[in-house]
Amino acid sequence: MHHITWTALVLSVTLSMSSGGKVLVFPADGSHWVNMKVIIEELHSRGHNITVVRPSDSWYIKEESPHYTSITIPSAGGFDEEFFGSFVKRLLQIRKEQKFWSRMMFELELIRQFSEMHRQMCEMLTIMFQDEALMKSLTDAKFDVVLTDPGMGNGVFLARRLGLPLVFNVRWTVHGEAHYAIAPSPLSYVPYPRTELTDKMTFSQRLQNVLAWTVGSIQWPMMVSSHYTAFCKRFFGPDVDYFSLFQDADIWLMRNDFTFDFPRPTMPNVVYMSGFQCKPAKPLPADLEEFVQSSGEHGVIVMSLGTLFGELPSDTTENIAAAFAQLPQKVIWRHEGAKPSTLGNNTLLVGWMPQNDLLGHPKTKVFVAHGGTNGVQEAIYHGVPIVGLPLILDQPDNLFKMEARGTAKVVDFCTLDRAVFKEALEEVLYEPSYKENMQRLSRIHHDQPMKPLDRAVFWIEFVMRNGGAPHLRTQSFRMSWIAYYSIDVILTLLMALLLILLIMFLAIKKCLSVLFKKKVKSE
Repeated sequence: MHHITWTALVLSVTLSMSSGGKVLVFPADGSHWVNMKVIIEELHSRGHNITVVRPSDSWYIKEESPHYTSITIPSAGGFDEEFFGSFVKRLLQIRKEQKFWSRMMFELELIRQFSEMHRQMCEMLTIMFQDEALMKSLTDAKFDVVLTDPGMGNGVFLARRLGLPLVFNVRWTVHGEAHYAIAPSPLSYVPYPRTELTDKMTFSQRLQNVLAWTVGSIQWPMMVSSHYTAFCKRFFGPDVDYFSLFQDADIWLMRNDFTFDFPRPTMPNVVYMSGFQCKPAKPLPADLEEFVQSSGEHGVIVMSLGTLFGELPSDTTENIAAAFAQLPQKVIWRHEGAKPSTLGNNTLLVGWMPQNDLLGHPKTKVFVAHGGTNGVQEAIYHGVPIVGLPLILDQPDNLFKMEARGTAKVVDFCTLDRAVFKEALEEVLYEPSYKENMQRLSRIHHDQPMKPLDRAVFWIEFVMRNGGAPHLRTQSFRMSWIAYYSIDVILTLLMALLLILLIMFLAIKKCLSVLFKKKVKSE
């Protein structure tokens, strides 16, 4: 049945060809899809034909869209909404108990779950690669480029199989933070993710950074190596290292920049597009605008914990609601689950909110956020300071960077109660430096010659026009670590130096011996 669907889809793409190019997109689900969709819509508006490959159990990626044609693979591979819901509740419970072994077991479970997700990705690709009709239709469609998120491996392997140029919409690869895959990353001043360190480290912090990098270098491949190595061996031969296919991508559209991150070495094919999903605020719906205006001079607090984690444990929501109720500000809270009994008249619960438009409203004073990249960048774009409630993954690290710049106050879920939360809110509301520092970051972000989304689309189109960007790709990853760090050269020079010193020593010894003999004879 699905053979017919795929053939029809590819035919529809072929028939709808315009003067634009043809882009094959293999996205990751969840919040990663939220920002990939922005690029897809922009490419579509510029006349390009987009085809999106998605698993049949996809959570966020819809089969029908006016902006793209979809190819649905009858396979698991999407994000599991129920899993993430129970996952965050369990994590918060473990963090509150503060038991070391419980946390260790949870970390191992996390590794197992992500490993399973990558295994499903390989199964999905296997289904595709074994379907000769599908692969022929993809080849015949003559796509110009593959656009993918390398947090999953699917798009990388599909680009290799089809022999197409490869562009990343990237913050993370299957091995961790993207810079570590291709750019020099000196651990003396480049903090490893989740260490919550800055680029100014003491000796003990540098030691901590090296240890964290060592653990991460073992942990990340542990989740993916067995699956992708077996897949590569089966379809590309034993000599292909799966991660070298990631490192060989033409362009890395990086979802951060040095307004958000600390300065560090980079590469010619890394293009920074931090905040590309942000837009000027549009007018709010009438009922929401009326609620916002009713806040008067006190203004509004906006709270959202992102796409993956909507419902918190009841005791946590009770404390948050109670703290909000004690403030003169109005609150708009994206909330799922039971209504807290401590909810005040000043707080509006919503299932969905126009977050970008609310953050851009002049009456918005504070953004209560979990620290996902998208939300933090929207806060920077609109100059709104943050009260952070980090949950998992990169969220603590993102919020730490904001706290280090004086633009956020972070609250630990382990110690969160109504008094602690209220104190954090009041600090950010009434200490002017938070707003001033965030508005300074916002001015820096806006002060650039080209909008980030335009820059991203330019480089995608550049790759389409030129059939790739090999002149920008470093070949350092093809070198052994001995050659990369010039260990062989250093050892050769040291040996040459030792040889010269030995020759000099022997020459001096010989001269002294001759002189000594002459002296003895003359006496």
